[in-house]
Amino acid sequence: MQLPIVDDSPPSPVNARSSHEEGDARGNYAVISLGCPKNLVDTEQMLGRLDEDGYRMVESVDDAEFVVVNTCGFIDSARDESLEAIDEMLDLKKQGKIRNVVVTGCLAERQQGKLLEQRPEIDAMIGVFGRNEIVSVIENLRSGVDEQQKLFRPAAIRPLSDAKRRAVTPRHFAYLKISEGCDRLCTFCAIPKMRGKHYSKPIEQIIEEAKQLGESGVKEVVIVAQDTTYYGKDLYGRPRLSDLLQQLDAIESIDWIRLMYFYPMYIDEELIKTLANAKRILPYIDMPLQHASDTMLRRMSRKTTRDSQEKILRQLRDRIPNLVMRTTMITGFPGETEADFQELADFVSEQKFEHLGVFTYSVEDDTPAVKLPNRVEPHIANDRYERLMAIQQEIAFDWIKSRVGTKEQVILDSPLPDQHGVWIGRTRSEAPDIDGIVYVSGFSRPESVETGDMVRCEIVAADGYDLIAAPLDS
Repeated sequence: MQLPIVDDSPPSPVNARSSHEEGDARGNYAVISLGCPKNLVDTEQMLGRLDEDGYRMVESVDDAEFVVVNTCGFIDSARDESLEAIDEMLDLKKQGKIRNVVVTGCLAERQQGKLLEQRPEIDAMIGVFGRNEIVSVIENLRSGVDEQQKLFRPAAIRPLSDAKRRAVTPRHFAYLKISEGCDRLCTFCAIPKMRGKHYSKPIEQIIEEAKQLGESGVKEVVIVAQDTTYYGKDLYGRPRLSDLLQQLDAIESIDWIRLMYFYPMYIDEELIKTLANAKRILPYIDMPLQHASDTMLRRMSRKTTRDSQEKILRQLRDRIPNLVMRTTMITGFPGETEADFQELADFVSEQKFEHLGVFTYSVEDDTPAVKLPNRVEPHIANDRYERLMAIQQEIAFDWIKSRVGTKEQVILDSPLPDQHGVWIGRTRSEAPDIDGIVYVSGFSRPESVETGDMVRCEIVAADGYDLIAAPLDS
């Protein structure tokens, strides 16, 4: 779940400032944004259009005429969370507290007919690529037009500009989406069905969006896509991530550029050289690998092998000093034997990823993996999850402890509630929302410290997956 949604149930609306005061707004609305950073960018873009058209976002649904629920449809738990949010808003509608409920995003795209059949009280649904229609949909609803029987999507699917957006992340960092959709047909994944084929934004468009972010005060840009290393192949006939990153690295108004969603293909000498020589691109790569057994990788249709993954990781570690790697793995995929899992466990033990997330396999009805034989019992998948996380915890704790006594730049994300002078921050080794955090205290003038400040600190202690630091400058 991404900021600024609160983890506690019930879901909270997005909290962002509006440029329209109560007196001159065309109408009040609230937004609930669920899912990944790519979905959050879509939310920000819809907010920007509503704001530009004169609507005012409010922090409480009690003050809203309509609510937009931007949903995630990736796995069971994400769908359940989205449905819970929709049902809660529909209940408020039945009570007369809000007028309209608009459902957008991946779950709307994936389950449009089922959603409308089971929840006819939904006023309108907007697919992933129909987000630019948010204003016209709201206008029709306000004028009494019945919208809900169709899903809004454009006739031509293409990457959408994210320039017209209102940030809901803290001002100092933002996600920059460089492409949409995915051409990978991994057997466990329904993303191509929800977000379509891979479509890259033109380099010029991305650079312009990045410059706008830098000029607005953003210090850290987090690059996101479904498949980052595939960037540009559809537009230019070959992957051009290296070209894009070189131009992004030259934008002086940005301090940090962080790379997410690297697929372990199309990583060549040119790209590694670009990463190794960059000034602003952090030595941090998120590369979801999913497994290490060749049998499982084939069944997942990952188009890679354990040997090729090990070769790529070795090249990256050898060439990029102090590289921090994040990955994700799946346990309990159909056909996974104990020998397959042991290969995965050995791989994780050997590679010593600084950050690693583990998922148990989730059955997705409209994916090829549904037809695969030899389903793994849930209790076995969960046991393997626990065993793999135990291995990773020891690796991560050792790495965290090794950093005590080092000096690092820390970006301050927010003050710690109810703790005067204590801040929550991150070093270059932690991505927003998904990795550990750094607690910083000991400022000689706490009142002068602000969100987004970058502070040189000494790491003085470790606390599980988190760090404790003291500023070196007053």
